[in-house]
Amino acid sequence: MKTVFMSFSTDIVHGAHIAIIQKAAALGELTVGVISDEVVASYKRFPILSYCERADIFRSIKGVSAVVCQTSISGGEYISLHKPDYVVHGDDWKRDFRSTIRSEVIKLLSAYGGELIEYESISDEKYAIYEDRAMKRMLTPDIRRGRLRELLTLKPLISVIEAHSGLSGLIAENTRIHDNGKVLQFDAMWLSSLCDSTMKGKPDIELVDLTSRVQTMNDIMEVTSKPLIFDADTGGLPEHFAFTMATLERLGISAAIVEDKVGLKRNSLFGEDAGQTQDTIEGFQNKIHIGKAALKTKDTMLITRIESLILGKGQDDALSRAFAYVEAGADGVMIHSRKKEPDEIFGFCEQFRARYAHVPLVVVPSTFSQVSEDELCAYGINIAIYANQLLRASFLAMRDTAGLILKNHRALEADKMCLPIDEIIRLIPEK
Repeated sequence: MKTVFMSFSTDIVHGAHIAIIQKAAALGELTVGVISDEVVASYKRFPILSYCERADIFRSIKGVSAVVCQTSISGGEYISLHKPDYVVHGDDWKRDFRSTIRSEVIKLLSAYGGELIEYESISDEKYAIYEDRAMKRMLTPDIRRGRLRELLTLKPLISVIEAHSGLSGLIAENTRIHDNGKVLQFDAMWLSSLCDSTMKGKPDIELVDLTSRVQTMNDIMEVTSKPLIFDADTGGLPEHFAFTMATLERLGISAAIVEDKVGLKRNSLFGEDAGQTQDTIEGFQNKIHIGKAALKTKDTMLITRIESLILGKGQDDALSRAFAYVEAGADGVMIHSRKKEPDEIFGFCEQFRARYAHVPLVVVPSTFSQVSEDELCAYGINIAIYANQLLRASFLAMRDTAGLILKNHRALEADKMCLPIDEIIRLIPEK
């Protein structure tokens, strides 16, 4: 009997899926590769049903002989090892980012004489409705707030990009590239106080209050589904921090990062020059206790940001604080540095990991931007936040565009720097 292989990532099985499965089963013994949660989350929305649940669904479908876990989008590992006579797929992957994956499959099949069979993809209006419902469910606070914790169990490194508006949130949500057989996208978004303040033309000194920041948060969360990490600055007075954490949890924030400074907050890039004051270990432990006690669920994470390296207090002080904050209940530690080389960050991570193997470590590789995610991962770092790149890029483009219009007394020369308006319209959902 001929052998047949198909791949599925979906957690919504509809009539068109059943129809193509029946066609594939008629060709021979059918094995279905169910794509793992980690891989699905890397290129499309987070699956509502886990891999085990999705695999059980496909095992129950008539005509499916076996189900295997697929650890790549293409299924290349299965094709190379088992050399199925046929790989079956809908023809819709010719028309989008998956076309490069299709090419990879064809190359693998040609190496041993296998055949790709493509059936016309059937448009199912019910599926579109179900998918829309699934996306709306992903937007609800109860579903969304726990996604970061889930991602940390699936991926060694979470890649986070800042978003400062609904439009930048859509860019963070929808940007994907294909590279070396993988489709890459950002896992989560960062709502930075620096970016939020800058967008309003105000200094980054906690001048923009929580009410205003919640409005930005809502603008982003209304049009996206990815987890959102909130920059909580110092958290304010301990008495106020409890209300802040309760509000963030209620709105569906996946994590809040609070820094261990007191008084008027100044951006960390100013370092020791800004006269910033670090909280005592005991004082910040108390703030952690207050913040954690305000939470009603275990979904929202409270991550502590340690400013010892920024303020020139050294690694021993940073480690002492990290250990104390974790003992006080912090769900993770963010270590920050202004240096252009990552040595002190990596040194901290090595010593921290010697005591805590699984507590999430967070970095913001702005000043040491030459460091790759693979290097960060090798030092036990779990979350990398690209904290202000979208805002900085937009500022440069807007300034240069405005200058061109002034210089030429018309807009023609600036057009090459502008995205066609129809592409912007397509980016923004109609409902």
